[in-house]
Amino acid sequence: MVIPQSSPMLLTRNLLYTGITRAKQLLIVIGSEKVIEFMINNVDSKKRNTGLEYKLKKI
Repeated sequence: MVIPQSSPMLLTRNLLYTGITRAKQLLIVIGSEKVIEFMINNVDSKKRNTGLEYKLKKI
């Protein structure tokens, strides 16, 4: 799992948790320890407007 330096909005604990839990046999995390620590402490998850609900209803 590559974790680049990015916008704080994208570096959330939820995203890190999702990446870790989807690993089946092995997980290698590539990224700065500082950025990973930031993600662990960043519990700020904003509502995302993806349009997914709209797209699913159109199917």
